[in-house]
Amino acid sequence: MRALTRLAARCTAALAALALVAQPAAAQSVLRDAETEALLKDMARPLIAASGLDPKNVDIVLVNDSSVNAFVAGGQAVYIHSGLINEASSAEEVQGVIAHELGHITGGHVISDGGSKAATGVSILSLLLGAAAAAAGAGEAAMGVVMAGQQVALGKYLAFSRGQEEAADAAGAQYLSKAGMSGRGSIAFFNKLRGMERRRGFVRNADTEFYSTHPMTGDRIANLTDMYTKDPAWSRPSDPALETRFQRAKAKLFGYLAEPKSTLQVYPEGDTSVPARYARAYAFHKEALLDKAMAETDALLAKAPTDPYFLELKGQILLEAGKPADALPPLRKATELSGNQPLIATTFGHALIATESSANLPEAERVLKTAVGRDRENPFAWYQLGMVYGQRGDIPRARLASAEQQVMQLQYGSALQSAEAAEAGLPTGSPDWLRAQDIAMQARAAIERQRKRR
Repeated sequence: MRALTRLAARCTAALAALALVAQPAAAQSVLRDAETEALLKDMARPLIAASGLDPKNVDIVLVNDSSVNAFVAGGQAVYIHSGLINEASSAEEVQGVIAHELGHITGGHVISDGGSKAATGVSILSLLLGAAAAAAGAGEAAMGVVMAGQQVALGKYLAFSRGQEEAADAAGAQYLSKAGMSGRGSIAFFNKLRGMERRRGFVRNADTEFYSTHPMTGDRIANLTDMYTKDPAWSRPSDPALETRFQRAKAKLFGYLAEPKSTLQVYPEGDTSVPARYARAYAFHKEALLDKAMAETDALLAKAPTDPYFLELKGQILLEAGKPADALPPLRKATELSGNQPLIATTFGHALIATESSANLPEAERVLKTAVGRDRENPFAWYQLGMVYGQRGDIPRARLASAEQQVMQLQYGSALQSAEAAEAGLPTGSPDWLRAQDIAMQARAAIERQRKRR
């Protein structure tokens, strides 16, 4: 037993020193922000086109996780950790990561295929042999067989994973080149990863090379540098407008997630730049310092009075400070200027409901129905819309909105109950009645899958 524990510890230590390790998206929470999502789409669009995929079908998803990581998990979605955005110094660096992850998508690299199937087969076989040896009374022999089999399985999987990483590196370099983007950002980010490895005490030796899911960072830098420096785009400057937007979004994310004390250390009050004011507005808001948060927000709006994201920020702070009526003008304007952007519109709808004025319910319903019509994967918008229906006495549609929200949050039992209740009260054959049936079927299927796993 102690030998098996040591093996696990060695594996964990080696993997912890490396970034960009695939993880299941369902285990982590997703961060949604209109400005950041628009930026990531614009950063990724030329790379997606260069990869031969359709930008309309590829999602760039921001995950609330402080580790420096990005991954794919099947389908056409790239998941980027908030910690990676925080560590990156430029949009170019993040674009290098996106290009690499697109290489995984186009290469069909998911944990459940190829190498992992071979590894699992060896692993299961070794466990069966070990059980047979144990049944014959050879306990030590059983453990030896299991350990040997696990080592072979791990070796097969890691070799396969390293092959995938090398292929994704090459594909990413190709997509950057085709999009006319320099690979400087990719090299810069890999150098950051190497620096992180050194700070964590990572030492290259036979063990770490064996247990690593990725090629050694130094080798990757050497290979990629050779490819990138030969490309005509190597010396091409990055898009200054995109870089400006990146610094804004990075500061906004930091201010939203970090402790206020940390935010004020990174963005001290003497810094009057847009990113610094953005970050401090969130820091002061989290400390319930409304006057200071408003001062930073008003300073931003003085520079750009029609910026929908600054207006959204002001409305959000006022709403969360218990002043929904005061939040309505900036949020209404932000919604209009952004072309009814669904996330901004959802906050506006929330503020309308929070005024507790029945006169605002028709506008709230209109705004929220438009929001979910353009972005159905928005559980908070469905929740707010359900509140509108409930206050109007339209209980079947309130139940349907709850079902929409619950099925997205994987609350299948509640979603089934809500959908069945909605179906019972809606006109037979109507679009809403059919939607309630669809959700009920989806929830039943998910519940059955969970039951079979148990």
